[in-house]
Amino acid sequence: MEKYEGYIDHFLFQKEENGYGVFELDTEDDDIICVGYFPGLGQGETVEVTGEWTVHPTYGPQLKCSGWKTVEPSDIVDIERYLASGSIKGVGPTIAKRIIKKFGKESLAIIEKEPERLVEIKGISERMAMDIATQTARHRDLRDAIMMLGKYGISNTMALKLYNIYGATISIIVTHNPYQLAEDVEGIGFKKADEIASKSGIASDSQYRVQSGIKYVLNYASADGHTYVPMDELISRAYQLLGVSEDIIKREIPNLIIDKQLIVKTEDGTENVYSNMMYFEELGCARMLHDLNDTISGVKEDIIADRISQTEAELGIELDTLQKEAVKGAIQNGVFILTGGPGTGKTTTINAMLKLFEADRLNIMLAAPTGRAAKRMTETTGYESKTIHRLLELNGAIADDDNGASRRIRFERNETNPIEADVVIIDETSMVDIHLFYALLKALKPGCRLIMVGDYNQLPSVGPGQVLHDLIASKCFACVELGKIFRQSEQSDIVVNAHKIKNGIDIALDNKSRDFFFLERNDTDVIYKHMVQLITEKLPGYVGASSMQIQVLTPTRIGALGVEKLNKILQKYINPPSHDKAEYTFGENVFREGDKIMQTKNNYNLQWEIIGNYGITADSGTGVFNGDIGIVTEINRSLQCIRVDYDDGKKVEYPFSELDQLELAYAVTIHKSQGSEYPAVVMPLLDGPRPLLNRNLLYTGVTRAQKCVTILGSRGTLTTMIHNESENSRYTGLTARIRETEGGS
Repeated sequence: MEKYEGYIDHFLFQKEENGYGVFELDTEDDDIICVGYFPGLGQGETVEVTGEWTVHPTYGPQLKCSGWKTVEPSDIVDIERYLASGSIKGVGPTIAKRIIKKFGKESLAIIEKEPERLVEIKGISERMAMDIATQTARHRDLRDAIMMLGKYGISNTMALKLYNIYGATISIIVTHNPYQLAEDVEGIGFKKADEIASKSGIASDSQYRVQSGIKYVLNYASADGHTYVPMDELISRAYQLLGVSEDIIKREIPNLIIDKQLIVKTEDGTENVYSNMMYFEELGCARMLHDLNDTISGVKEDIIADRISQTEAELGIELDTLQKEAVKGAIQNGVFILTGGPGTGKTTTINAMLKLFEADRLNIMLAAPTGRAAKRMTETTGYESKTIHRLLELNGAIADDDNGASRRIRFERNETNPIEADVVIIDETSMVDIHLFYALLKALKPGCRLIMVGDYNQLPSVGPGQVLHDLIASKCFACVELGKIFRQSEQSDIVVNAHKIKNGIDIALDNKSRDFFFLERNDTDVIYKHMVQLITEKLPGYVGASSMQIQVLTPTRIGALGVEKLNKILQKYINPPSHDKAEYTFGENVFREGDKIMQTKNNYNLQWEIIGNYGITADSGTGVFNGDIGIVTEINRSLQCIRVDYDDGKKVEYPFSELDQLELAYAVTIHKSQGSEYPAVVMPLLDGPRPLLNRNLLYTGVTRAQKCVTILGSRGTLTTMIHNESENSRYTGLTARIRETEGGS
């Protein structure tokens, strides 16, 4: 580790959001380039830096700094240099000379302790004097906060974020109630707050800790899809997490109820505990669905039948009995659900609905949860379809004030500014979680028809809830389930086998199919070898797609056939290192130009643009979402960023410091593949946790393929999945809230 002291001559690059910067340090011996995170530092300051020398391929030797601290200027020359540097707005060389002439070596002390004396200097007003003092104090407080937070293992980037939110009070929060950080700040979870609390000497049974732990258990359950947790299970989980007596935990639950942070409902003899937000979102959905669910009267049955026949003739189609029932249901009901597996004619039925609604001159809007699903809906219907986020006009988290505190994301379309539509059709509704569904319903005005389409046999949403499943289970809304496989689809073993899997029927594994193959391989190394051969050599020509378009789907993230391992192998063969491809290492991942990547969490603030003809921006906005897949098009080391082109045409720039939200996507979990379709799917299946090896998961993976499914692995595992109908059940209350609302109407 090398150590140097000097003053910052100037910054070559500086990013205020996270403190990353590159500056030239003027030392007694030489000028050196320093690279690292320097929140709060400014030009002209005297610093001591520590780090290791590296050689940048373009910019040459640089000191990669792992630590730094400010040093008080020791003489008049240093003080004047600092004041004249421009770090303090309003103070330039002329004012700096006057301050030094008046106060000499005491200049910084005067600014800090007696700023009112600055008015003695020509050109400095009372307001300017206070402003100079405020800026100086903020620089000092920020540096002190970063040094203090560093002792608790908090990175400079996170320390800057915390200071921007809390200001100088951050030290009080850390020493008295660090659990507040877990509730307020993304990136500081309960476990990190608990580490800080332990170092601060906060008792393990403190009220702050126990209440925060209870809320953490609920939030953790939400990440697994639950909207509530049974009381006994909540207490048990909190006990395991906190290590305090159950009596202490039980003591704090009523306090959280009084503070309106928890709600307890007794359902079927069991006490269920909801977070306040989750309960009222489910209740709000139930009430808004009730208000939308009016029966559209005044149209006679024979007239509807005649209109359906006319639509069939115009479209050149023949609807079966259930499809006609679905079209009629969509006409007659304010809320309607169309469900069914692959090849059962959902798209044909939607097109018939659209034709009828169009003839009535109704304003129709189509949407889906993901960009890929929306794009596919546009292609199959001929109508523009948007993501639900765009339909609701997402407005990302925006700073409320200059301190950077941010409010929850919001949509421009809501109860005060509803969507201007007579009919809204949502595809892939099984992917919609309770938060998004609540936002959607708030934006629908009374009288608007809501038609939800999806396959409830697929995996539920990544987020909490199981909206489509709960709506159907409530039996309170008109619903048609299509079951007939149409002739064209009967020729596809993907479709036929998917339905067999759904019904727990064994499938033929004789490889006589043209689009469904099973290759028994019981050694992971052999699976790796043949998987790579399939993707790079065999399948591209067979399905008319590139290796990048062929998707590996796997049940798990970890293990020999998990996402993390497979992506490293596939990257090596599909997008190997090359002298003409820049790459960047972030944690365990190496990102390379040309890589297929996935966004791993919702980021409502990421800016994107769509480039039209002649390089002109055709559209722009904010928001990139969990599961979005794109290609790395550029890695720019000088600007410290990666550029990604997403499937729906969005172009997004990621600073190196924010790459934790990206991962390679040559292989993805079956859960993350929802709403997507691929020309060919390869599924390695050997073994794994029994809860994951179920029929629901296999069915979802198979139905992602358009032209070909290839399964590599164990015949026994495949058979086990077909016959294992136990899904990972979710605790959700939407069905109960709907029945309560309908019963009380």
